[in-house]
Amino acid sequence: QARVMYDFAAEPGNNELTVSEGEIITITNPDVGGGWLEGKNSQGERGLVPTDYVEIITEGAKDGISCGNSLADQAFFDSLSSSTAQTSSAAKSSNQPSIANDPWSSWNVGNNGNAVDNWAMKPESAAGQRNNASNNWEAAAAFGHPQAYQGPAAADDDDWDDDWDDPKSASPSYLGYKETEASEAGGVQRGNSRAAAMKLPLNKFPGFAKPGMEQYLLAKQLAKPKEKIPIIIGDYGPMWVYPTSTFDCVVADPKKGSKMYGLKSYIEYQLTCTNTNRSVNHRYKHFDWLYERLLVKFGLAIPIPSLPDKQVTGRFEEEFIKMRMERLQAWMTRMCRHPVVSESEVFQQFLNFRDEKEWKTGKRKAEKDETVGVLIFSTMEPEAPDMDMVEIEQKCDAVGRFTKAMDDGVKELLTVGQEHWKRCTGPLPKEYQKIGKALQTLALVFSTSGYQGESDLNGAITEAGKTYEEIASLVADQPKKDLHFLMETNHEYKGFLGCFPDIIAAHKGAIERVKESDKLVATSKITPQDKQNMVKRVSTMAYALQAEMNHFHSNRIYDYNSVIRLYLEQQAQFYETIAQKLRQALSRFPVM
Repeated sequence: QARVMYDFAAEPGNNELTVSEGEIITITNPDVGGGWLEGKNSQGERGLVPTDYVEIITEGAKDGISCGNSLADQAFFDSLSSSTAQTSSAAKSSNQPSIANDPWSSWNVGNNGNAVDNWAMKPESAAGQRNNASNNWEAAAAFGHPQAYQGPAAADDDDWDDDWDDPKSASPSYLGYKETEASEAGGVQRGNSRAAAMKLPLNKFPGFAKPGMEQYLLAKQLAKPKEKIPIIIGDYGPMWVYPTSTFDCVVADPKKGSKMYGLKSYIEYQLTCTNTNRSVNHRYKHFDWLYERLLVKFGLAIPIPSLPDKQVTGRFEEEFIKMRMERLQAWMTRMCRHPVVSESEVFQQFLNFRDEKEWKTGKRKAEKDETVGVLIFSTMEPEAPDMDMVEIEQKCDAVGRFTKAMDDGVKELLTVGQEHWKRCTGPLPKEYQKIGKALQTLALVFSTSGYQGESDLNGAITEAGKTYEEIASLVADQPKKDLHFLMETNHEYKGFLGCFPDIIAAHKGAIERVKESDKLVATSKITPQDKQNMVKRVSTMAYALQAEMNHFHSNRIYDYNSVIRLYLEQQAQFYETIAQKLRQALSRFPVM
């Protein structure tokens, strides 16, 4: 048996079973495929239910107490540390109601309904807690940050044809869809049933259970990967090397497909690179796979924001498909803009494979890539002398302060924008409608006076009332023309900024290791040459951070200049239209 954790509404014709939170169902087939199981309710009705929407009821479980793990989560939780498991479990418990007519109601919502702040626990407080442990170096053990998807096991290579979409979803709440988890839940929940530890060499120190900072900082000689990521000094400091020609990727032409002999349906998107004009087709799960690979590979050096979340119920409605395609387009454009990500082998293969065999070969190769996590810095070659530790720490702190302050500013604008959106689509149009109706009612009363000389006035008042009703419609429609784009840009940057606490924590962890290295030299645990190597490698990390921040700032300046200009232009046009309508209504009144 299993307990239902979330409400699920079956779609007609898909052999699905409608279930409600708290309901107990009997599992008749635990693995239909594609993240679905077959269940039977108390009425004897059978159908498909998303695997992650239920949890197993163990024999020892008491009534009303859940075991805490969904079917798809059990294997994943076994392979994670307790802290990551708690993070995942907490994210799963979030089931916040959405607010009608408000596309951003879920963006700042946590499990208790309060604003989510990725900075509250990172990096200082978390690092401080870790540093109190008996082994201070333990903090550098994990190579990935909390979002990091650990990658499918090698045995899963041949399972790509099987669907492994995570059916959990979150959708624009103003389209009327139910929010099932906060959008910040990140990659841990995606594909987690297939997660396995990266197969990298064990570390020589007992405090390191996973390959991480120690492997990068203390390795006698780093393996020289084929890929090289140069960092040059430009007019504004360290910067990535940009390709001579840039490209974008157009996401278009969503089409509905089916699988499992028509039992399940999905949406497939066409991607066309502007530099090759070749098209490939990808489903959402393929985008999700790309996100996870980029996060694992670059996530400690480059912010990789999450994708728009998966949708189960209502996933084929035209408005939802349009919104998701718009957000996938924005995400792909961001990745195409980045000089490192866009030129990476995994990204190029995603866009340019020629057939299914080539796709699967490239996929397997990407999943076996060992240059991931902190080891990505081993591919970077700054064309500049090493920084001293004081400068490294100052620059790291400066990045932390700015990104934290910008994160606060972006969240504030999102909150204000959300309230304004609700006002413009709710109370404000109603106020204008009330004015319009009141004027028309007054004109109707005046017309019953029997006085012959007021027909022109009554007609003018009636038209003025209708004008206010037209203004009500303009007010309700306006947010889609200007505020929408401002909010979407802020949402994108909120995603970027949410990655920085982990990036900063990795850099601060490396800096702390260097500070502790004198003690290790004194106790002959490492040699003076080891310490010099550590300083050099931390300097490389600092150059990478500065290069990424210069890329971030240049994009930020361009994006906010563009979107705020658009907002003001649309606002000016909006008020000019209203003024024109009011002047036209005014012209109908007789001059006395």
